Amino acid sequence: LGWTLETPKLAEIYERAKVEGFNPSAIPWDSLDPNAFSADERIAMMYWWALLSNFDSSGPAVFGRAMIHAFEMHEEDTVRKCFFSITRDETNHEECCQRAIQRLVPNGPQGFTPKTELERAALNNIDWLYHNGGRYWTGFNNAVTKYPLAVLFTSFMMGEVASSTLFHGMARATRHPVFEQVFRSIGRDESRHLQICITLLEKEWPGLSDEYRGFVTKQLRAGFVFLSMVLWEPPPLFWKLPDYFL
Repeated sequence: LGWTLETPKLAEIYERAKVEGFNPSAIPWDSLDPNAFSADERIAMMYWWALLSNFDSSGPAVFGRAMIHAFEMHEEDTVRKCFFSITRDETNHEECCQRAIQRLVPNGPQGFTPKTELERAALNNIDWLYHNGGRYWTGFNNAVTKYPLAVLFTSFMMGEVASSTLFHGMARATRHPVFEQVFRSIGRDESRHLQICITLLEKEWPGLSDEYRGFVTKQLRAGFVFLSMVLWEPPPLFWKLPDYFL
């Protein structure tokens, strides 16, 4: 029992998280009319959201595991609370993926019955994404107890940088009000998550050994490789994909 405060900046970020969070149920999903798009357009958008949900669906588990580990390691109160806030946010982001996908393609992304070559290819790729997400979780879960939290979460720094940039840009560019609201809300959350990762690293950096400092560089690279599925093309450094995937 204890509520140690060592990092006031994390406490400030957590207070912001309490009021900046959003409720996906409050977004007017009914105004996202699937009949406004062709069948191929619906599949294409479903596929993009499925691509995104490969990461957002791992978020609640990853940060929930980190929150538990923070309790196990008797981390300061604000670290535990910040991981809780990210877990909640990522659950909201996953729900947005869920609602967008199922609005456009009922039973998507893996439960619909494909009827065209495009739909079959999309489902096949989504299944491969899901397989690789499971591989990622296994690696992360094994690493949780091996490294300091600041080192472990350096790999998420690239993800948070990419996500905040991506979603803020898409919120400005999209012409659909539902997507604009979703992207703006998620972008605000991701910017806050980036601040948490950077603050954790700043807090722990002076006490890290040279070995761990070198590992930070590797983690940054690993974060980019994992996010490459959304950002560009996935290199074979992590991804195990069939030849036809791209």
